[in-house]
Amino acid sequence: MNRTVKLIVISFIVLIVVLFFAFDLQELFTLSALKAKQGEFATYYAEHALFTLALYFIIYVAVTALSLPGAAVMTLGGGALFGFFTGLLVVSFASSIGATLAFLVSRFLLRDSVQKKFGDRLVAINEGVKKDGAFYLFTLRLVPIFPFFVINLVMGLTPIRTLTFYLVSQAGMLAGTMVYVNAGTQLARIDSLSGILSPGLLLSFALLGVFPLAARKVTDTVKAQRIYKQFKKPKRFDYNLVVIGAGSAGLVSAYIAAAVKAKVALIERDKMGGDCLNTGCVPSKALIRSAKMLSYAKRAEEFGFKKGEFEFDFKEVMERVHRIIKTVEPHDSVERYTGLGVECVSGDAEILSPFEVKVGEKVLTTKSIIIATGARPFVPPIRGIEQITPLTSDTIWHLTELPKRLVVLGGGPIGCELAQSFARFGSDVTQVEMAPKLMVREDPEVADLITEKFQVEGITVLTAHAAIEVRVEGEEKILICTHQGQEKRVVFDEILVAVGRRPNTEDFGMEKLGIEISPMGTIETDPFLATTFPNIFCAGDVAGPYQFTHTASHQAWYASVNALFGVVKRFKADYSVIPWCTYTDPEVARVGLSEAEAKEKGIAVDITVYEIEEVDRAIADSEDHGFVKVITPKGKDKILGATIVGHHAGDLIAEFVLAMRHGIGLNKILGTIHIYPTLAEMVKGTAGTWKNANKPEKALDFLQKFHSWRRS
Repeated sequence: MNRTVKLIVISFIVLIVVLFFAFDLQELFTLSALKAKQGEFATYYAEHALFTLALYFIIYVAVTALSLPGAAVMTLGGGALFGFFTGLLVVSFASSIGATLAFLVSRFLLRDSVQKKFGDRLVAINEGVKKDGAFYLFTLRLVPIFPFFVINLVMGLTPIRTLTFYLVSQAGMLAGTMVYVNAGTQLARIDSLSGILSPGLLLSFALLGVFPLAARKVTDTVKAQRIYKQFKKPKRFDYNLVVIGAGSAGLVSAYIAAAVKAKVALIERDKMGGDCLNTGCVPSKALIRSAKMLSYAKRAEEFGFKKGEFEFDFKEVMERVHRIIKTVEPHDSVERYTGLGVECVSGDAEILSPFEVKVGEKVLTTKSIIIATGARPFVPPIRGIEQITPLTSDTIWHLTELPKRLVVLGGGPIGCELAQSFARFGSDVTQVEMAPKLMVREDPEVADLITEKFQVEGITVLTAHAAIEVRVEGEEKILICTHQGQEKRVVFDEILVAVGRRPNTEDFGMEKLGIEISPMGTIETDPFLATTFPNIFCAGDVAGPYQFTHTASHQAWYASVNALFGVVKRFKADYSVIPWCTYTDPEVARVGLSEAEAKEKGIAVDITVYEIEEVDRAIADSEDHGFVKVITPKGKDKILGATIVGHHAGDLIAEFVLAMRHGIGLNKILGTIHIYPTLAEMVKGTAGTWKNANKPEKALDFLQKFHSWRRS
């Protein structure tokens, strides 16, 4: 019975919509039609006021209930025909009733099936609507981010009560209705070209433009009052900004604040510079460089030498790593930032309220806060791992003896970089990755090239192997893996766990404030990097979605500018062009889409591949291995993505990053002079390969005939 009723309702709605467009009734709901018939409508209304109002009311309700185009023009028409107060009264009730009918139709026809099919994914949304649905709806009504007919239909799928929907819609749409009806009263008075310049009309259109901005401001104020109502706001603040965490994001945030003369405090409980300086980018690249020197010695014959050997003590190599850290350290030091105008505070931070941060016994009051607490290595709960002390990217730098047998758990950037480096120093390295390939974010041929290189250098690569247990049998440590249902034992002396990093979101008071955490474990932020509280921002690894030093710095600009100047202008964080590099040998650098991602998105693309063996400088350097791969739309030179696998790929990708950021296509790269002989020529060579594949055949045929004619 219920299904039959649904079919009848659907058939009726489809019939009405078909007839509406079949008879071009939408032409009646235009400003030109309204103006053309204005006189006739006015006369008829004067003679049949109640009937006209009733008919208008019914038509408005029907148009809104069926989500047909024309509601906006009818609102203007209400002001033009009936005047401001009568028009406002009729339109206000007609629009709310029509919206509620559309809401009920959506609920009757679609809600059960949608909730049944996607119920597990809608749990959070349903709970949010039950808790704050009225406020969300009021915000959407007051600030029309989405068309009202979409709101009507979507809200029908949620658990919000019908009466609540109607009352909130009635109240939320009132302000906007007033602005539109008033504009309609002014449009009705235009009877000549000079009427367009009348003050009343100009003011009405100004209100139409200003209203969304004013409504948003009101909404933001109401939202802020709801969020901050349990907290006491200080009458005076010690700081404009307090930054928690002195890693890449925190340092840049504090630097920007000090540069614009804001009073800023930077809190760090451990070492200035964060992971990048102390346990990440700087030490790993120092270690990779030393390992690279050993690889050159092993390749001595390629460079014309009979033999190449290095004698080394691994302890001294690690001492060099720490010297490099000490050399870079002043760039991120307390002394430097104090000199820049930043007040550096050492200790554990605790956020007491959106306006107060406690460090030790001192409470700092501040207008805004930036959370830049970074991330830490994640150690998965593998059975038996508590029997040993696994190495991580934080602790591996304390080694003074080279592990004879090293297991690297993880095939991402950190795992790949350190696996190759330790293998070059002489460790017997086994790399274990649960996914089918190393570097899961890269295209298959990239992973294949790196895997082959690793195997040539003596690394045992076990992809599609899941680590399930660590055993200690006498003096031996053993990792048990499963592969296609079979167990494999890997004996090791040390194990490096490099399977990802977990955002630092605990132990500084965030939980007590109720700041939301995303499903990825990062702090939930809006496009402006604000958290649940509009004055608390987040940047870096703890914010996601990327965990790179350069994206942390990039986010820090948005977080600090929005924190300091958001009352005037806010900026959405831009993730449109994010490059990254894995510093293996060869390096793997990418920006934008990969070929696999383009296919997943259903984008029709051209793939241009240029072999680095064609580059003269690469040949001269004996680094003529790898390739450049560029993704472009079919027949166009716009760069959607680029990958470079080769020597200095991390440096060379910058030209593609610049091109993508500023809309420079391959044609312009091809027309740019590149110094010869340099590795940068591979970028121009890729553009040339693309051009050759997209040459204008018809034009070339004509030119061939032209040259033939000239020879005759």
